[in-house]
Amino acid sequence: MAWIDELEKQGPQLPRPYADLLEDGIHELRIKLSGDQVRIIYFFCFRDIIVLTHAFIKHSDKVPSFELVKAKRFREDFLKRNNENSIRRKIHENL
Repeated sequence: MAWIDELEKQGPQLPRPYADLLEDGIHELRIKLSGDQVRIIYFFCFRDIIVLTHAFIKHSDKVPSFELVKAKRFREDFLKRNNENSIRRKIHENL
């Protein structure tokens, strides 16, 4: 959770090796747990909202393309079902 807190504080300025831009606005949070390379995939929307899409254990040098495709599908679905006002209302209700 500390990594996610840091992402919330620094947003797109969170530097490598903690985070990285992969492609087309899809980012990864880079975590090492018990020797495993864990990646949490996320994107930014409506200027300051961070949406975590999914996580996986990375087994190769590059992020597999199917993980990027999955993240883009999640983003497309999320943005289809939500607008900025509805998201901000949901966030406010959960505070």
